[in-house]
Amino acid sequence: MRPLWRCRGCGAEWPCQPARLALLVEYRGDRTGLLVYLATLMAEAGAHLSQLNADVAPEKLAGRFLGWARARGSDGRA
Repeated sequence: MRPLWRCRGCGAEWPCQPARLALLVEYRGDRTGLLVYLATLMAEAGAHLSQLNADVAPEKLAGRFLGWARARGSDGRA
């Protein structure tokens, strides 16, 4: 549900657990595509949420949208 970025099904912050599972299935074999898609949505959510609440922390959104989607064993370091 935009602009609140909550799941229509369960009301939790999107992407909720069922949405994450569905996205992993949809983007199976294309982790980079999934991360690009989520980063695009994160930017949109940041714009929406900042209009509703000025205290939206970018690092919180990054964890919410991208943190769970990194490949297992990936710590973000090169």
